[in-house]
Amino acid sequence: MNKLLLAALLTGALASSAYAADYTIMAPASPGGGWDQTARTMQDALQTEGISGNVQVTNVPGAGGTIGLAQFANQFNGNPDALIVGGYVMVGAVLTNQSPVSLADVTPIARLTGESDVIVVPANSELRTVADMVAMLKADPGSVSWAGGSAGGVDHIAAGLIAKAVGVDPTMINYIAYSGGGEALAAVLGGQVTVGISGAGEFAAQIEAGDLRALAVTGDEPVGDIPTLKASGVDVVVENWRMVAAAPGITAEQKAAINADIEKMVQSDTWTTALATKGWVNTYLAGDAFDAQLAKDIESTSAILKDIGLVQ
Repeated sequence: MNKLLLAALLTGALASSAYAADYTIMAPASPGGGWDQTARTMQDALQTEGISGNVQVTNVPGAGGTIGLAQFANQFNGNPDALIVGGYVMVGAVLTNQSPVSLADVTPIARLTGESDVIVVPANSELRTVADMVAMLKADPGSVSWAGGSAGGVDHIAAGLIAKAVGVDPTMINYIAYSGGGEALAAVLGGQVTVGISGAGEFAAQIEAGDLRALAVTGDEPVGDIPTLKASGVDVVVENWRMVAAAPGITAEQKAAINADIEKMVQSDTWTTALATKGWVNTYLAGDAFDAQLAKDIESTSAILKDIGLVQ
């Protein structure tokens, strides 16, 4: 091979590796849940597509993501290689936990995915329909124990809205918060709770295997043969969404580079295939449009949490 051509190729390879960021993505929850799955799906897509040479995922669970959020904001200030996943759950947790650190203390990059919640019961449960669950809830709100994600998150909000929609005081619901989807799943499978409520993808394998029975999904559209709450007679529509943010204190140029990498990721075959497999909807939104939508979501979530008694 011509020496000049070889030198050019080597220079190009070195330049490519020099400009490929080595990201660390924090999932502020235990392994197995939606944020962990999102972070690891990002890891796979970024590496498989050659967008990043090396991506590491760390888990910092607790308090609806606010423990991880605080650690991320404090430890990674100005670091353009650090990312954190979050979403609707974190918005609610910041409010309910009165967290001193909020999404205003990081650099939002993009909304990535949307997902309906699904309400499930163990396969041997006497509850076979949403109507059965509603009857039990009306008879004794505390007798229906709900296993879901962190307090104030989308799962908790959905449970509260369901109670309110059927005429039950939402402050009376028996909601048991878990820091990750894996823990909530174990509680449902072990018969420790009446129902489970979490992202449809987190329970999908157990529903398919017949270990869990799905009663309804909380979104606008059915998921497979699982009906919506509205179709089951409960006028509630709630959908989760997940996002990625960067560290505070980065430059405009660094933010633009991260945005470019995330845009490549969401347009890649690896990402698209993963979304289809997991039942996630592509709700990609970035830039000023995402900033504006995030502000609206924070305002509306605050109103909902006050309405169901979780925030004063």
